[in-house]
Amino acid sequence: MRTEVKSTCCYCGVGCGVLIETEDGQITGLRGDPDHPANRGRLCTKGATLSQTVNPTYRLQFPEKRIRRGEAGRRQGWDQALDEAAERFAATIRQHGPDSVAFYISGQLLTEDYYVFNKLAKGLIGTNNVDTNSRLCMSSAVAGYKQTLGADAPPCSYADILQAKVIFIAGANPAIAHPIVFRYIEDAKAANPDLKVIVADPRRSESAEIADLHLAIKPGTDIALFNGMLHVLIVEGLVDQGYVAAHTSGFEALAEIVKNYTPDKVAALCGVPAEAIVQAARWFGVSDASLSLYCQGLNQSAHGTHNNAGIIHLHLATGHIGKPGAGPFSLTGQPNAMGGREVGGLANLLSAHRDLANPAHRAEVARLWGVPDVPAKPGKSAVDLFKALKTGEIKAVWIACTNPAQSLPNQAAVREALLAADYVVLQEAYANTDTAAYADLLLPASGWGEKHGTVTNSERCITRVQAAIPAPGEARHDWEIVVDFARRLGEKLGSEDVDRLFPYANPEAIFNEHRESTRGRDLDITGLSYALLEAQGPQQWPYPAGASAGKLRLYEDGRFPTADGKARFVAIEHKPTAEATTPELPISLLSGRMRDHWHGMSRTGTVPRLFNVEDEPLLAMHPCDMRHRGLESGDLDALG
Repeated sequence: MRTEVKSTCCYCGVGCGVLIETEDGQITGLRGDPDHPANRGRLCTKGATLSQTVNPTYRLQFPEKRIRRGEAGRRQGWDQALDEAAERFAATIRQHGPDSVAFYISGQLLTEDYYVFNKLAKGLIGTNNVDTNSRLCMSSAVAGYKQTLGADAPPCSYADILQAKVIFIAGANPAIAHPIVFRYIEDAKAANPDLKVIVADPRRSESAEIADLHLAIKPGTDIALFNGMLHVLIVEGLVDQGYVAAHTSGFEALAEIVKNYTPDKVAALCGVPAEAIVQAARWFGVSDASLSLYCQGLNQSAHGTHNNAGIIHLHLATGHIGKPGAGPFSLTGQPNAMGGREVGGLANLLSAHRDLANPAHRAEVARLWGVPDVPAKPGKSAVDLFKALKTGEIKAVWIACTNPAQSLPNQAAVREALLAADYVVLQEAYANTDTAAYADLLLPASGWGEKHGTVTNSERCITRVQAAIPAPGEARHDWEIVVDFARRLGEKLGSEDVDRLFPYANPEAIFNEHRESTRGRDLDITGLSYALLEAQGPQQWPYPAGASAGKLRLYEDGRFPTADGKARFVAIEHKPTAEATTPELPISLLSGRMRDHWHGMSRTGTVPRLFNVEDEPLLAMHPCDMRHRGLESGDLDALG
């Protein structure tokens, strides 16, 4: 029997809807969901080939225990595997304390998976050592929004792209990393030839090809550019003084700083013509609706939070926020990094955008969960977590749905940390990832097309994900593995309330508890349910009880979730990168993406046609830099 099941793409944060075709329990095809608001039926090359990635060859299908790391595992039953894991974690916690264990999870988990991982660590064990690979890409966006607007909430929607009069792309290459968003930019340009597109990128990227103005700034000079543009806005009278006075604070202090960021000085710092900086500021300021799109080029920086604040300042200064076609729009990297942020999936956050440092927020979560307290000490963030694993401060680590031995910075150190760990559990769909070689215990998890739950995309849109086929072998859902482990661990730790803490029989029960945690918060979704999402399709938050629809855009009334209701300007200064101040480091290395592949390629690498454009990753260098060093194309490959 042939059927179609609604789901989402599991790659980037655009959150495209897909219809999975199945027949006799097998996925036989796929097409874009024409009713999904994120993509309206469109798919990029990666998404269009998802049905070709359902290959059991590389799947982890049964729990495996390793006698020695790196050697073949011995198949175990689930009871034996989880009992052993619970005993090892319980013994470590009893001997070394709750902070001797940690969980490293992923923006590709569903929201329900994320929620129970956080409850396990922060509610049952009593440690905040739970962090995610989203730390590497989105934590700066989280902090940037909170620092300026008061909450981690992208205020825009994809609909704003078609209504914008100026689109400013900075630190992003959506043509490659978010292709369906880029299709909307192309649509907007075709519908309105007067639309101005500005791209700030050291490279002439694929996205820069559509630009009316390409600002090829030196790497690491984003704040100088944003402060320089703000300087021009102030000097030329393009600041919306009424909006600034009524709805913001801190402008005077920042205005004093940016007096020093004249176009000529900024041109020298950024390596672009002064007149180009002036032109960008003028277009942004005189426009009726200016929209900015930004991603990892701003986030992945030693001062990523201030990079984000710098671009948000331009919107606050001109009032280009809270109205159609305008606002600072952070593009999410992974398919459910937003869902993870919503449930407190970072070591310094709690559910529903609560702050771990806030005693009242900790008390609220403790009451919701029915535990005495939530620990106040921040957990280890991603990189520090693995440093602590290497030193022995953390003894045992549970890794789920991510591949740190391949994806984290300084891989040699990460691998040394995994080797040094007393105990490593890997909860994973694939048996052949780099991290699998370092695991003591491998637990098979369901993958794309097999999972139930919800995800949230870049525009705050929650989609109900349905399973099209069963998982192979004995693979289980991520939430199910966590809940089963939590119950066993709780018993071994002597918890009398573990069944009450983890009563879930299905992901809907987890969603309902998560929903209750949002009541009265900025992301209130108490009006949502699985039934509503299935009947009416994806919905944006906030969607409080009694609402008939979610919010297309935020801050339309000029009120922000801060103590005084005003957005905040932050006093930020340009700081040079290491190579800018060190003669021995004359070249900057920039990372990018292969258009047709995703992360470590554990999924896309199984599809031959996805190698048609690029058959391998390459290191590219500017022709001038090559000439100065006497290099010819292929020389570095030959040296390797």
